[in-house]
Amino acid sequence: MLIFLQNAIRCSAAFMYGCLGEIITEKSGHLNLGIPGIMCGGVAGGCLGVSLYMSAIPDPTNPSHILLLLCGILGAILAGALLGAIYAFLTVSLKCNQNITGLALTTFGAGFTEVIMKTLDKTHFSVAATYIAKSPFPFAENLGWFGELFLSYGALVYLAIILAVVAGIILKKTRVGLNLRAVGENPAAADAVGIKVDGYKYGAILLGSSIAALGGFFYVMDLVQGLYNSYQPVEAVGWLAIALVIFTLWRPSLSILGSILFGALYTASNFISVSSSVINALISFVPYVATVIVLLTVSIMGKKNVQPPSSLGQNYFREER
Repeated sequence: MLIFLQNAIRCSAAFMYGCLGEIITEKSGHLNLGIPGIMCGGVAGGCLGVSLYMSAIPDPTNPSHILLLLCGILGAILAGALLGAIYAFLTVSLKCNQNITGLALTTFGAGFTEVIMKTLDKTHFSVAATYIAKSPFPFAENLGWFGELFLSYGALVYLAIILAVVAGIILKKTRVGLNLRAVGENPAAADAVGIKVDGYKYGAILLGSSIAALGGFFYVMDLVQGLYNSYQPVEAVGWLAIALVIFTLWRPSLSILGSILFGALYTASNFISVSSSVINALISFVPYVATVIVLLTVSIMGKKNVQPPSSLGQNYFREER
């Protein structure tokens, strides 16, 4: 049971990054279906940063844990921001259809990642992954089951939790968060009181995309221990992360628990001693069923605080207000 919980918590970070990035984006009124592609882009950018760092140091078998992690994070963020900027320019400035743009971005991101990953020097990926997945708490092994369950993960897992908590506080307790929520609910009214609607939309999309990209980097360099040929499932994780946004009712704080639940369901088939592929497929289908149930429940309840932003998916035309 302890190993199962450890795997669920570790796996949850990939979902949490994608979910959190999409929540921030949707709070601005934009439905970004390009998150799966952006997470794939995070794989390419993060792995490129790791590859460049490992090639630059004299002893690749003994890299600096902090510098290695920072190079990977920076590469993933830049790749996510670049793809997010493309989406923002098309949907905010050019008013393109958000759904079509997002789907096109997912296709582009997946193809872009495949090209980059084929050209990278992946010689030292396994060594880099060992350092990236190493717990920042060396004393964890002395704390028994508590240390194993809560303090035995790589820094990227704790970063995801911190970002979720901080995002929840900012969205709920600060003026920036209030303005962003106002833009997502009624951009015309927000514009009328002097809030820079396009600025908030661009900021939310770029920030959300950057955070989501970290999920792809985490998946390859931590969750699957640098197995660069295993990046293909990142796109599927991205789609589940979008579903998780609905499951968590657009609340960053709930994304922590929701991601752990999705992580448990995602890894459950590895711990069930059943050879039937049908049963394993049904288990992997549970997150989608759970999301549909939550969506139906939310629709029936009809309460404002559990509904998506009112202008979600709708482009804002200032001249029409």
